[in-house]
Amino acid sequence: MKYFNTITDAIGNTPLVKLNRVTKGIAGTILVKVEYFNPGNSVKDRIAVRMIEDAEKAGHIKPGGTIIEGTSGNTGMGLALAAIAKGYKCIFTMADKQSQEKIDILRAVGAEVVVCPTNVTPDDPRSYYSVARKLNQDIPNSFYPNQYDNLSNAAAHYDTTGPEIWRDTEGKITHYAAGVGTGGTISGTSKFLKEQNPDIITVGIDTYGSVFKKYKETGIFDENEVYPYLTEGIGEDILPKNVDFDTIDTFIKVTDKDAAVMTRRLAREEGLFIGWSCGSAAFGALEYAREHLKEGDVMVIILPDHGTRYLGKVYNDAWMKNHGFLELRDFSTARDIIKQRPNNTELTVVEKTTTIGEAITAITKAGISQLPVVEGEHIVGSLTDGKLLAHMLENPDIRNHPVSEVMGAPFSFVAMDNTLDVLSSLINKENPALLLRDEQNKVHIITQSDILMAMSRG
Repeated sequence: MKYFNTITDAIGNTPLVKLNRVTKGIAGTILVKVEYFNPGNSVKDRIAVRMIEDAEKAGHIKPGGTIIEGTSGNTGMGLALAAIAKGYKCIFTMADKQSQEKIDILRAVGAEVVVCPTNVTPDDPRSYYSVARKLNQDIPNSFYPNQYDNLSNAAAHYDTTGPEIWRDTEGKITHYAAGVGTGGTISGTSKFLKEQNPDIITVGIDTYGSVFKKYKETGIFDENEVYPYLTEGIGEDILPKNVDFDTIDTFIKVTDKDAAVMTRRLAREEGLFIGWSCGSAAFGALEYAREHLKEGDVMVIILPDHGTRYLGKVYNDAWMKNHGFLELRDFSTARDIIKQRPNNTELTVVEKTTTIGEAITAITKAGISQLPVVEGEHIVGSLTDGKLLAHMLENPDIRNHPVSEVMGAPFSFVAMDNTLDVLSSLINKENPALLLRDEQNKVHIITQSDILMAMSRG
């Protein structure tokens, strides 16, 4: 019979999968190492078992003890599985930006979870680092693995992840990419791979709001680089001992939005239901690959975890829309918005000699909030219901005056093929609508409501 004695024996030997659709135009072969095939659905299973086993050998934890760790969720899950197999209790501290799914999963496997504020400095007594250390001091027979500075973290990847990649690529790997958080995954794996072939290029993926990229390039820890960000699992406001900058050749920074959109693309286009930092790793690695990979090169990207951790965030349309992250698909340009309108739709305008009262009637009848002002065939100004109301409240008798006395500057003209991202950035308080001219010289208007409706349909 073939079976594992405990669930932790199933860790490792995760597959390499070739990317096919999101890599169009990129030379070489792009492979991803899909770490959600580990039993705890993340790469952190590897380090959890190693840190506990090394602690046992060193006498740092004894039977019946308690494992206490600060985690973004995945290391906690790995430690919880190890604790179940070995008979330990678990207490985990987490920043409040982590998804509710991560908290619920840890509690489901028997762990106690303490949620701490995100926007505090690492040495603040309220930070999840500090709370974990304090609990470790207060609870007898407890062990604080400290994945950031515990070198068993990097050693686990040196002994497992690196050899697996080398074996499965038959030594043909030329580029290796991974997100950088604690640093163990990228540093331990890179160290092994570079010992086999020093020419392998290692690309670290960082996030805006993290210190790694600038520190690698300048040797300066710049506190001005540190600010809140949403992506979970990569980037830091500290320099963990597991980050070996000598094993990382270059860093690429990725925005929260680019990471979130790529996460959803990988699920939809490649069938990889992965976590948010996986989108960071893939987006950054592919940006690098477009510039640097050539035919015959082989890049391996680590995809650290599973999409179940992010059902309430990157896989939730409402959450994505609220954060301005929703991918723009069916209605990706202004042209697409115009195509959805009936062919006989005419732009409502008023002449500059029209009275303010007549303009209010036109806006009300058309059910719109703004309209252009014309003089003959030329657009010479604009009106909005808000400004008309303000003028009427100030002087009710103004309704018989021409709109030329109160009109604002004409709305801006934009190209038909501008994307919704660009259109939304051009609409503001001073310019509440946009004008477009099609190939038949017909003028159309796009408002914020049009963009919102297109996004909701997309």
